[in-house]
Formats: sequence, structure tokens, C-alpha cells
Amino acid sequence: MKLKSVATMTVISALVAGPASANILFDIYAGGTVGMGGATVFADGHTESDGAQSYGAVVGVDIPAFRFELEYDYLNDNDATMHVGMLNAYFKVPSLVVKPYLGVGVGTIFAGDYGHIDIDTSAAYQGMLGLTFDIPVAPIKIDAEARALYAPNIFETVDDIKPDILHYDLRLKLRYVF
Repeated sequence: MKLKSVATMTVISALVAGPASANILFDIYAGGTVGMGGATVFADGHTESDGAQSYGAVVGVDIPAFRFELEYDYLNDNDATMHVGMLNAYFKVPSLVVKPYLGVGVGTIFAGDYGHIDIDTSAAYQGMLGLTFDIPVAPIKIDAEARALYAPNIFETVDDIKPDILHYDLRLKLRYVF
């Protein structure tokens, strides 16, 4: 066999074999998240922090080096509630059972309130750093991650101040791989 043929067959075999789950190029998954952390509102040169919780649902695709997902989150603290839709991308560091990853997301806050003020539709950006734990015999993956979400100009006050919000938390994500 020629060297080009061997190299081509090796590359194709590596792509098709991928992870040990059914020898396919990608995995489709759905899951849920829960988290605890804090939220800071930046308004008029000062900040306010409160405890915060987050609950969410995800659906995505997992390929050998990357993961992409659509995410819905409900964020709640003492003063604010927000509904957030995000598109996330993750870079995974290859390893056996525990896989570190780094992610970014872009989306929108599409509903919510701060006190008695409605939150405007606003762009949102987030960064994530975490670990994925593979359950070897089950189609389940568990992610433990730290994340920070930033949204500018979430509402306009009477004084024409447009505060920003920073939501940060530690999350657990349970994913079921189809």
C-alpha cells in the first residue's frame, strides 16, 4: 500500500472512531443545569451584590474537540429575575475520564425585572471554565463549571442611567447523550 493511502486510511479511522460511544463523529445531547453564585449591578458609579441562583436547560452537539449548545437560563437573585437565551461554544482538552474545557457564549436577556422595573431586551456575553466527568457505562456526562455572564444596559432609570449586570456562579450540568 502506498504511504498516501495509509495516511488517508489512518485519518479516516481516527475521525470515525472518535470517542468510544458508538463510533460516530458527534453526539447529540440534552440536559439541565443548576447553579449558585452572585449578581452585581453596576449603576451610577457603585455596585450592589446579592446571592443568586440559576436554573437552565441545554441541547447541543458534542464533537471530538468542540461542543456547541443552545441554552435557556432563568437567573434569580434578591432584586432581579432574568430569562436568558445563549449560544455557547466550548473547546475541550482531550483526556480520558475528566475533561477540562473553556467556553464562550453570546445571546440575549429577553425578559425579566429588577425591583419593579422591567428589564429591556439586552445582549449578553458569558465565559465558562469547567470539567466534564464521563460516566463510562452510562450515556450521561456531568459538567462542573464556573461562569460569568455580562449584560450591558439592562434597563433605563428615570435619571437616564443604564446599568450593567454581571452574574457569576458555580454550576452543575447533567447531560444525557442520545
